[in-house]
Amino acid sequence: MRFMMIVKADPSYEAGQRPNPALIAAVGELSQKLTKSGVMLLSGGLLPSSAGARVRVSGGKMIVTDGPFAETKELIGGFAILEAASREEAIRLGKEFMQLHVDVLGQSYDGTLEVRQMFDGANGDCSEAARP
Repeated sequence: MRFMMIVKADPSYEAGQRPNPALIAAVGELSQKLTKSGVMLLSGGLLPSSAGARVRVSGGKMIVTDGPFAETKELIGGFAILEAASREEAIRLGKEFMQLHVDVLGQSYDGTLEVRQMFDGANGDCSEAARP
């Protein structure tokens, strides 16, 4: 099963501050390990929302809004696409990733990672039965 891990942005990230070099190194090591084992299929970090735009459709009209965007807690800072045997395995991997942040940045680190199973078009199952 494929899962997406979505890492939420934080205020310092949105302000354009560079991530801690030790954190970048630790995340890089974990990413290499997961890629070599075939678990991580793709990952990436995003620039702050000030470099982005939103395209919205309303009433048949396209509306483009340039960043930055409010509500940092709702913004995505990065992502990873994983192949995991189960939801529990994907959550364990998410916890391992977030633990790196605590280990490097300390107990005061406050962050959020969302784990979502990806839609499988082959079986088309997006029903309640497919959800935990």
